Amino acid sequence: MLRVSLVSLLVLLSGCAPSAPSGSPTVQPGQPAQWSSYGATPGGTHFSSATQITPDNVAWLEQAWVHNSGDFRDAGVTADGGYMGSSAFQATPIVVDDTLYYCTPFNRVFALNARTGEEVWSYDPQVNTDENWVLPNCRGVSSWKAPDWNAASASVCAHRIVTGTVDARLIALDARTGQPCTDFGSDGAVDVTPEISRHSPLEYGITSPPAILGDLVITGSMVLDNQRTDIPSGVVRAYDVRTGEQRWAWNPVPPGMAERDADGAYRSGTTNVWSIISVDAERNLVFVPTGNTSPDYYGGERQGLDEYSSSVVALHGATGEIAWHYQMVHHDIWDYDTPAQPTLMDLEINGEKVPVVVQVTKMGLIFVLHRETGEPVYPVEERPVPQDPVPGEYLSPTQPFPTHFPNLMPPVSADDAWGMMIWDKMVCANKLQKLRNDGIYTPPTVAGSLFYPGNGGGNNWGSPAINIQDQTLFVISMRTVNTLKLTPREECERNGRSNQRGTPYCSETSMLMSPLGVPCVEPPWATLDAVDLVSGEILWRVPFGTTRDLAPFPFWWIKGVPAIGGVMTTASGVVFGAGAMEHSFRAYSAATGETLWEARLPTAANATPMTYQLEDGGKQYVVVAAGGHMSGFNKAGDHLVAFALPDSDPAVD
Repeated sequence: MLRVSLVSLLVLLSGCAPSAPSGSPTVQPGQPAQWSSYGATPGGTHFSSATQITPDNVAWLEQAWVHNSGDFRDAGVTADGGYMGSSAFQATPIVVDDTLYYCTPFNRVFALNARTGEEVWSYDPQVNTDENWVLPNCRGVSSWKAPDWNAASASVCAHRIVTGTVDARLIALDARTGQPCTDFGSDGAVDVTPEISRHSPLEYGITSPPAILGDLVITGSMVLDNQRTDIPSGVVRAYDVRTGEQRWAWNPVPPGMAERDADGAYRSGTTNVWSIISVDAERNLVFVPTGNTSPDYYGGERQGLDEYSSSVVALHGATGEIAWHYQMVHHDIWDYDTPAQPTLMDLEINGEKVPVVVQVTKMGLIFVLHRETGEPVYPVEERPVPQDPVPGEYLSPTQPFPTHFPNLMPPVSADDAWGMMIWDKMVCANKLQKLRNDGIYTPPTVAGSLFYPGNGGGNNWGSPAINIQDQTLFVISMRTVNTLKLTPREECERNGRSNQRGTPYCSETSMLMSPLGVPCVEPPWATLDAVDLVSGEILWRVPFGTTRDLAPFPFWWIKGVPAIGGVMTTASGVVFGAGAMEHSFRAYSAATGETLWEARLPTAANATPMTYQLEDGGKQYVVVAAGGHMSGFNKAGDHLVAFALPDSDPAVD
């Protein structure tokens, strides 16, 4: 990111890891803690009851094992002169019993001995790795056990690992052997493209782990957005986990509109569910976070299809029918889709336990909804927002703003321009002054609008983590500014842009940068925030990551860099954070935000970490995927790295 020539020497500010500890750590036995779902629980809290690793001993963590799959791709030029993007290793493993399961960017699935990292089995779905997949990515796998499952006498496929692929297949594997469960679909796989019209192989697939509810496996899909008005349907479907038979489908079509196209396929152009789905087995509810209806930045041709766009929708598990829905953005023309897994917890308010859905957003707004009704638990106001869109567009006159929590994204103006030197700060100020900036929800314009928060957030898919005991939310907040510009269709091809087909405009977004290659607002450009879910207060906020691996020495000093990944937290009061565009993994004090430990990695960990302890007195492990991101800021890789406290006391310095 930083393309800085040598200028006046800067004072090297502290951005270093905590110094190596001396003496010996105090280690308690701890109790078993599994991580059997992508977000630790089916409701995605990213919280572990593990307590062996504490704020007092976390500084002694050391690498316990590393697994390399060999399954990654660097960016490069294809044989025909085209560009092929790098892979992104964003997986969060799961641990069931004593085995760890994870997937690679090209959908190979691995089972590892959770103590040693040794390979137990691997499965290759034969995804075409030479294909220029737009999103070579797999965020995780899911686990299902038959109700009568018994470890000693389990039959083949009584325990199944279910995964999706970038080429739109749902696959069930025997958890002990990795062999396909032949009774599931056709030889262990279900093709999810039937009844999906108007799609190419590269614009439709599965990148997030399916949800498991009883004997159902429920999945949405990645749909390449912002390309055209008639993108593939965003239908959510539930399949029988034993047979692969489709049990129900929900296509986000408003009441009274046809749910099928003329060819009988699911209606095209509906919002999709690309992120992680949550389930509540007790209430038999499925919670889906929806994207915004395509195309992203112009909605004049949507014809009312965005009623369920940028929302949380609760579906009845038995039928897929809507129980309730709540929309976070009306007529979303900013790509402010609901990015993170709806987080389910019981929130204690005035001595009463309230079942809630906590939803962080790209806008930096936090919504808390009653899980059974969808009604806001804390007040939400409909406030007037900027108007005067481009010709052909229409806008919602208001947008919902929660009042209990402050917006995690402070406003930006030309007065906030920043640069490495006076002259590039002045350039940034000039750029900011030329953009339309009426605050959040400034509509896209032909002349150019300030796009803040950008389409990467605010908060994104790796968040949040919630300590369900003290009711504290931890979230990464992106604070970079972008520009957003619409171009009349007749000029699009001349400018080399062909997106938003079917509308009068193509669009262009980019991060607002200074001539020296730094964001045009003062760092930190990402923070780790702690929020009290009862009082609504921001308890602390610290910069997230440094420029160490984005710039040459001595320009490592900037704290708080763009992040793609997430955090998890433990009952002992430690928060582990990954995602910053640097080759480091850190532990923070949940009480203060202080950095307690840092480990250097082979490349950036653009994923969400997890932790587990298998038995009483056994080791607690912390695991993170370090493989970079398709953005290209860091090199691609295939390193799944586990950390634990040492076997014996370390040597005293």
